[in-house]
Amino acid sequence: MKLQIRRLLTRTSLTPVAGALMACAFAAPALAQWQPTKAVEIVVPAGPGGAADQMARMIQGIVIKHHLMNQPILVMNKSGASGAEGIMDVKDSKGDPHKLMAAFSAIYTLPIAVNLPFSWRDLNPVALIALDEFLLWVNAETAYKTPKEFLTAVKAAAPGTFKMGGTGSKREDHIISVALDKVAGTKFTYIPYKSGGEAATQLVGKHIDANVNNPSENVAQWRADQVRALCVFSAQRMVYTEKVTKTQSWADIPTCKDMGVDVEYQMLRGFFIPSGTTKEQVAFYADLLKKVAATPEWKDYLAKQALKEVFLTGPDFVKFLEKDDAFHIKLMNEAGFAKK
Repeated sequence: MKLQIRRLLTRTSLTPVAGALMACAFAAPALAQWQPTKAVEIVVPAGPGGAADQMARMIQGIVIKHHLMNQPILVMNKSGASGAEGIMDVKDSKGDPHKLMAAFSAIYTLPIAVNLPFSWRDLNPVALIALDEFLLWVNAETAYKTPKEFLTAVKAAAPGTFKMGGTGSKREDHIISVALDKVAGTKFTYIPYKSGGEAATQLVGKHIDANVNNPSENVAQWRADQVRALCVFSAQRMVYTEKVTKTQSWADIPTCKDMGVDVEYQMLRGFFIPSGTTKEQVAFYADLLKKVAATPEWKDYLAKQALKEVFLTGPDFVKFLEKDDAFHIKLMNEAGFAKK
């Protein structure tokens, strides 16, 4: 299972003055770029401490530090109903150009899982700014050094003995857990939490046996030798070679597929604004995020959080969304998560 007019005026009868006036008329729209007129909210449909929250706050800091926008920028966590609160808030804010939603795979999974009256097509896509990885993590005090060792132990135990923690029910972490069960013949008890940060804390406290957190959600615990990364659910190893622990970099972690566990999954990190907004307003935020992505702080953030660098806007972003949406529909149906 593998869980990617210009128009030329050539009429010679125009006088120089008339020609100049015509030129000004065509130039004016290019000079009148839309700008926010009040504080902009980044709506995060997840709780504090998770990867989406961390990314939104990093972007907020970069915008403020580099004076990329004249108005204040605020981060608003709306995690109720597994993120449906935040998603529906943005959907219901039609025409409001002062809300920017930090999107991840919940834009696909929630509508399928709970019949949420929402589609990403209900919003205006702005930009894909990164792809997030998922890893299989265990407590560092356990003896498991490879995914095979761990999954063999899970398979040998009574069904449900081993607990897998994750962010929300029937979402990306849960999808990966079910995929592991199908590929390895295991049967985890899945325990949903409000954020990846909480799932990390629970793993350190041995209240669960594993999680499939993003790098950013477990990096502090990994650096402190409290958790161990067994493999990454991607087609290639991560590219970052700077040591995070005393002995390992992100690039040292093998792919799960290379370790005999054929499960792949990456999650979009993108942004949308409500429908009913204009092309100029979409363009403003796409340009803003492009400026953010060009800063050294963002490059450093990508490396520290082991995010895959990618930036898509316009038709390219829409094509990505269409393909990713179809991928999630397939995964959700295979996992039995589609609401009947």
